[in-house]
Amino acid sequence: MLSTRFLHPKSIAVFGGREAKKVIEQCEAVGFTGEIWPVHPKHDEISGRKVYRSVAELPGSPDAAYIAVNRDLSIQIVAELAARDAGGAVCYATGFSEAGEAGKALEQSLLRAAGSMSLLGPNCYGFLNYIQGAMMWPDQQGGRRADRGVAFITMSSNIAFNLTMQRRGLPVSYLVSLGNRLKFDLHDAITTFAQQDEVSAIGLYVEGISDPWAFQQAAETARQFGKPIVALKSGHSEIASQVVMSHTAALSGSDSLIDALFERSGVARVSSLETLVETLKLLHVHGPLSGVRVGAMSTSGGDMSILADAISKTSLTLPPLSDSGAMALKRVVHERMVVANPLDYQLFDWGDREGLRRTYEAFMNEGFDLAISMLDLPREDRCDASDWESAEAAIIEAAKNLRYPAAVMSTLSDNLPETLSLRLLDHGIAPLNGIQAAIPAVEAAARIGQLWARKEPSQLILPGASIEMAGEHVIDEARAKEALSTYGLSVPRFRVVSSSADGVVAAEELGYPVAVKALGVAHKTDVGGVRLNLTCPVEVTAAVTHMLAMGRSVLIENMVSGSVAELIIGASRDEQFGLHLVVGAGGILVELLKDSQPLLLPTNRTEVEKALRSLQTSSLLFGFRGRPEADLEAVIDAVMAIAAYAERHADSLIELDVNPLMVLPEGQGVVAADALIRCVPGRHQTTQPANLADTQETVQ
Repeated sequence: MLSTRFLHPKSIAVFGGREAKKVIEQCEAVGFTGEIWPVHPKHDEISGRKVYRSVAELPGSPDAAYIAVNRDLSIQIVAELAARDAGGAVCYATGFSEAGEAGKALEQSLLRAAGSMSLLGPNCYGFLNYIQGAMMWPDQQGGRRADRGVAFITMSSNIAFNLTMQRRGLPVSYLVSLGNRLKFDLHDAITTFAQQDEVSAIGLYVEGISDPWAFQQAAETARQFGKPIVALKSGHSEIASQVVMSHTAALSGSDSLIDALFERSGVARVSSLETLVETLKLLHVHGPLSGVRVGAMSTSGGDMSILADAISKTSLTLPPLSDSGAMALKRVVHERMVVANPLDYQLFDWGDREGLRRTYEAFMNEGFDLAISMLDLPREDRCDASDWESAEAAIIEAAKNLRYPAAVMSTLSDNLPETLSLRLLDHGIAPLNGIQAAIPAVEAAARIGQLWARKEPSQLILPGASIEMAGEHVIDEARAKEALSTYGLSVPRFRVVSSSADGVVAAEELGYPVAVKALGVAHKTDVGGVRLNLTCPVEVTAAVTHMLAMGRSVLIENMVSGSVAELIIGASRDEQFGLHLVVGAGGILVELLKDSQPLLLPTNRTEVEKALRSLQTSSLLFGFRGRPEADLEAVIDAVMAIAAYAERHADSLIELDVNPLMVLPEGQGVVAADALIRCVPGRHQTTQPANLADTQETVQ
């Protein structure tokens, strides 16, 4: 976290030339009232202020310092400031870890120089405190002072700069650009701003999350302080292109894990900067919405059609009016109007402030989770907007008597001037610019409300610790199934043989039909290492003879028939997220559809069922086209068994693949038809866990 002195400075020291001068100018522009001490070895004055030659000459220990000099000198100044017990410093210089190995070494020197002092950067613009007017910023910025507002945390200084220039009325309390995140990372920033009383909500622009475990903890802190978080994550990851042993790793992408992390952390994800800003406005005024029921009204059926189309692409709804709500509206609108949601109230009362107020108040008190009044103003530079003043006044008057959240939305983002937005904010009405950005914003605010209202507390994910992978070991299918069965996973009855004669004996003991599989062979299907539905000794003999040429042993097992669906359940390891699960469409559909959902560990039955239901092919589990319904509880049991195995071996498991998991009709269970485990050699134990009873089905 940043120290209180650093975030709320009463004295600021600035080091450097042009950028340092900008810091002074921006502080003066927004009315910073504390001390500002320029430091430069040659100048006598900067921006009319006395210049000091060094840290030693400063009249005191600064609460905050802005260092805009080269990287080597930055390290020296940071060390001197730390020795003087300064509150903290922004390191603007580049050329550290982003510049290669030499830069990484210098960055470690910078870290040592800072000691326990707060440090932001290096390679960053800094932060803006609009509460006290401390502009630790080397450039122009477009914000204004605020008593309360949202906090922006970004991983791009240019994005941060652009956000200060928004003209949508969003009040901002703090903005920080994280730079290289040497001492102050994303989770530190969330924790810091969540605890500031002046912060209403937190907006993120992130390019990656270095510590998902710490992020979730920080998000939980924000929730406890009532500070909702909305995030824009850039860089949708491509599926890894390298050859992998199983399908699980190919299905597991970092971006899908980010989604899972946000879901578990109660964070809403949006897809554009415009929607980020609109969501934050809504959260600033109303906080997370309690539901998805939206009411909308306009003078135009065209507006309502566009808005209804936009809502149809989201989880939001436009519920019909209640009988009492319809009657209340009929008493105040023109007799030729049709009362409905959305409501086209036409122009019968346009210009009649009191008539409009009655209409707005009756509609907005219907009990929607958000009531939206559409309003597009004419251009201020070419047109006369006085005819719209009655509508604005009526909405503001109606808002005084509203019991439910209200918003004003324009169809086009340009048509809601910032001056009007600020007036609406003053009266507790959320101004939303443009249907295409604002409707996803409403959905995001409702999503946070849903996530915060979950009955089950979020489980803290496993720390994403890396493991040393000096080589790897592949556990063959027979031993993998045996190991997983001790955790409760149902597998076919099988035998392992090393001769064709033994293969025939095993097949007859198990009962035909059987499957014959080569053991110790990767991608065995591709090399003819799998034969299915063998029904006689001749077929078994031929299959075993063929496969013994690939390895020393062969698996004979019962065929599984009558399945209603095939799934893949696996575990994979990500650089940031560590070990996690993947559930998806299995069998031949794995490569065809790539239909999967990640599950962070630990997981629970609710999360597993939600992931299964979210698959594109989930209808196969629920009686698709008259087929039997799947044994969903058995599927969940299987996923939980695999999760237990993965958690137990988190320090050595590299990858686990059960594909396909044959899903049988309701009441008949599931069977793992194939399994693969990759692990760190010498550290992976496949013994039964101590907390499982010996009543699990065993294999032979």
